[in-house]
Amino acid sequence: MRLRYLEAGTGRLVVFVPGWCMPARIFEPQIAALSRRWRVVSLDPRGQGRSDVPTGGYEPTRRGQDIRDLLAHLGGGRVVLAGWSLGVLDALSYADMAGDGRLAGLALIDNSVGEGTPPPARPSTFFANLRRKRDETVRGFVRGMYRTPQDPAYLDGIAREAQRMPVEASIRLLSYPRPREFWRDSLYAVRRPVYYAVTPRLRGQAEAVAQRHPQPMVEIFETAGHALFVDEPARFNASMDEFLARKAAWG
Repeated sequence: MRLRYLEAGTGRLVVFVPGWCMPARIFEPQIAALSRRWRVVSLDPRGQGRSDVPTGGYEPTRRGQDIRDLLAHLGGGRVVLAGWSLGVLDALSYADMAGDGRLAGLALIDNSVGEGTPPPARPSTFFANLRRKRDETVRGFVRGMYRTPQDPAYLDGIAREAQRMPVEASIRLLSYPRPREFWRDSLYAVRRPVYYAVTPRLRGQAEAVAQRHPQPMVEIFETAGHALFVDEPARFNASMDEFLARKAAWG
């Protein structure tokens, strides 16, 4: 099973892990900007982007091990591991299994980390719609990730790439068998600095992380969509650069 990734730049290493079914190239604004000072890698997780599409492994332990294997392959010293959306959970799965020995820091982008009171359960037709009308459902999901206008060809490409893996595998990715406390405990077991960048729906969790984690950097993107690093790339890149240069524990 071959995992692929994008890479640019030299120096200290930052690794991006994209969200549900998304390709590594969604981080192109970060690769272009941050690679001027840093070695930037963006992973295509299994079944995503240009990586192989196996029949199994679409669960947190295997996905965390995939990150561990990638870091071993890349070599070097400490790394800042940056996960977005489902990639937040994959990064925390890695931290749970491997500890923080290789981490200079964690950047967690717009997903729950299991803090606070869980939201009330709401009936959802998302899985049924994926099974019945996948293309339409995925395209609607992709459009909904942004608050700023995006080129139709770009949206079309992302939506096409988001349908590479089998539909049941994509559903398993949204059904990780972990209680929300697992993610919270995994986060607070990391002693390295943490950058938590979120949209307003996660404000309460961001405030909790700012209070409870010993080395937090928290930022709320008030007007951005879920793909906040695409909606507001200059702001996000500046914050990441600050985190890498001034907060991360490289020593």
